[in-house]
Amino acid sequence: MNGNKVIIFSAPSGAGKSTIVNHILKNHPELEFSVSATSRPPRGNERNGVEYYFFSADEFRRMIEEDRFVEYEEVYAGSFYGTLKSEVDRIWAKGHAIVFDIDVCGGVNVKRIFGDKALSVFIQAPSVEVLRERLVGRGTDTPEAIERRVAKAASEMEFATGKFDYVLVNDDLPTALAEAEKVVSDFLAK
Repeated sequence: MNGNKVIIFSAPSGAGKSTIVNHILKNHPELEFSVSATSRPPRGNERNGVEYYFFSADEFRRMIEEDRFVEYEEVYAGSFYGTLKSEVDRIWAKGHAIVFDIDVCGGVNVKRIFGDKALSVFIQAPSVEVLRERLVGRGTDTPEAIERRVAKAASEMEFATGKFDYVLVNDDLPTALAEAEKVVSDFLAK
C-alpha cells in the first residue's frame, strides 16, 4: 500500500522537472499528481484544476487565514504557491502516493512536514547557462522574466545543497528518466 507516501520533485525553472514527473506518473498508476494552488495568472495553455488551481492573491490570502494549506510560499511579491490540504486528503483517500512538482522552498517544507513518508528529489540542469537556453527555447516568458528565473535558479541550486534526499542532474534525458524511475521504485518498495 503506497497511501500516505509522498514524492517531491523540485527544480529551478527549465531543469526538466515536468518531463521527468510526467514520465514517472505515466509508469506508476499507484501515484497521483497533486495539483498546486497559485495566485499567478495561467501561462500558455494552462487550465484551472489541471496544472494549477488559480486564485487571486486576495483569495489565496483568505485561504491561508482559513488554514487550507499544508504549506505555501510567497515566491515573488503577491505571487503565492501552495499545497491544498484537500488535495492531500483526496489522493490519500484513494490509497495512492502523492507526487508533488513544487518549487525548491516548497519542496524543503513538504519534506520537513512529511519526514520519512517523503522522498525529495532535486532535479538540476547541467548549468545555469543551459537553464537560460531552455527557458528562452520555451518562448513563454519575457526576457526580463527569464533573467529573474535564471537568477532565482542560481540561488535555488545553492539553497538545495544537502536539503534533498536525492539530486538528479538532467544532462541526458534518457539517463535522467531511468535514474528517476529507479529512485522512485526503490522508495515505493520500502
